[in-house]
Amino acid sequence: MSNIKLSQTEENYLKSIFHLSEFGSKKVSTNSISKILNIEPASVTDMIKKLSRKKLIYHEKYKGASISKVGIKIALQIIRRHRLWEVFLYDNLNFKWDQIHEIAEELEHVSSNKLIDSLDKYLKYPKIDPHGDPIPNKLGEFNFIDKISISDLKIDEIGIVSRIINEDEEFFNLLNKLNIEIGTEIKIIDKIDYDGSVEIKINSKSVIISKNIAENIKITKI
Repeated sequence: MSNIKLSQTEENYLKSIFHLSEFGSKKVSTNSISKILNIEPASVTDMIKKLSRKKLIYHEKYKGASISKVGIKIALQIIRRHRLWEVFLYDNLNFKWDQIHEIAEELEHVSSNKLIDSLDKYLKYPKIDPHGDPIPNKLGEFNFIDKISISDLKIDEIGIVSRIINEDEEFFNLLNKLNIEIGTEIKIIDKIDYDGSVEIKINSKSVIISKNIAENIKITKI
């Protein structure tokens, strides 16, 4: 692993660029980074130049930024730390799943390899976090299964909730009210063509969810 020292801000930028680039497969615009981090484009441009000098990203004027191999390795370790802390907070300290993301955003910057490796061992090497996202191992390797969303199921088909895409606190509060969590069994009752909303059955109760909600809940079809 690289010995490059990064500030918390630099780590946040690098992680965001990694996610926006879809695991390093495409270039990312300054505006998209500005939007996701809620930071002025001029400040984003300055940070891009800084990360470029450290060879963590490549940047071409007017063409966007792409993350380097070294940048990908570092981003995966930040993500590993974040998701391991989420597991710890959820399983051991009884935090709710709508609370753990913001706390893990702070803890992910504790970069002691010994601490994180010990945490991984203590948690018995979990493969997914409480939101269903894969956890990279110490080498940055992970098993990624491209799951389908609720919207992809047909009427009368059944699936198990296996991943939540939207990590906004309000979204998790809504899921709590709907009694939807990782492992929840969902059956499709009806699909409304007009607006893409979906009627689903959860624990013998029927509820209609919007297209946006349905697309942000990934499931494993059974």
